[in-house]
Amino acid sequence: MDKKQKAQEIISRLEHEYGKAKTALKFNNPFELLVAVVLSAQCTDDRVNKITPSLFKRFPGPKEMASANVSDIEELVRSCSFFRNKAKNIHDAAQMIVDKFGGKVPENMKDLTSLPGVARKTANVVLFNAFGKNEGIAVDTHVKRLVNRLGLSDQTNPVKIERELMEIVPQNYWGPFTYLLIEHGRKVCKAKKPNCDECPLRDLCPYAKTREKEAKGRAK
Repeated sequence: MDKKQKAQEIISRLEHEYGKAKTALKFNNPFELLVAVVLSAQCTDDRVNKITPSLFKRFPGPKEMASANVSDIEELVRSCSFFRNKAKNIHDAAQMIVDKFGGKVPENMKDLTSLPGVARKTANVVLFNAFGKNEGIAVDTHVKRLVNRLGLSDQTNPVKIERELMEIVPQNYWGPFTYLLIEHGRKVCKAKKPNCDECPLRDLCPYAKTREKEAKGRAK
């Protein structure tokens, strides 16, 4: 089985397990999603979902956010990690959306990644979830951990991992692939205590096979 076949089998099994996985961030429009994704860096989706209702009630769109004082945004996102940097990026991105893009969140990778605080991962999340576009694969800590364990990539740099995955994952699955791995990473293939015995991918996984050998060695 080559890597393309392996990736397809992984997708098939995880879809059977989790259905159509998608972002856990709550949003009503592309701008809300963009802000939520910026806030979600090194912060849980649950935490972000608690912050955003009051934030969007006060500043519902790019125009209002761009007109806000950064300190007022800071107050509303204070419970999120790196809140000062995130507040400034959100404010400055909103300003650019108003000034350069007519008040609408851009729908392509080049323009999205020109916004303050928006790198490829954030842009990929927005493009797929807000616009249904598969321009790349969002690589977060779960995706990085799982593709390393599954032997799909031995890279550690997210950009290099994304490049390798785009070669083996069908383009129509670039968006869903991220969320299938995130779901599996949260429920089964955890960072510290992966539950390999319960994993539907264990026969495809070099990491699981190594752990099994080590366990048998200790049992002797």
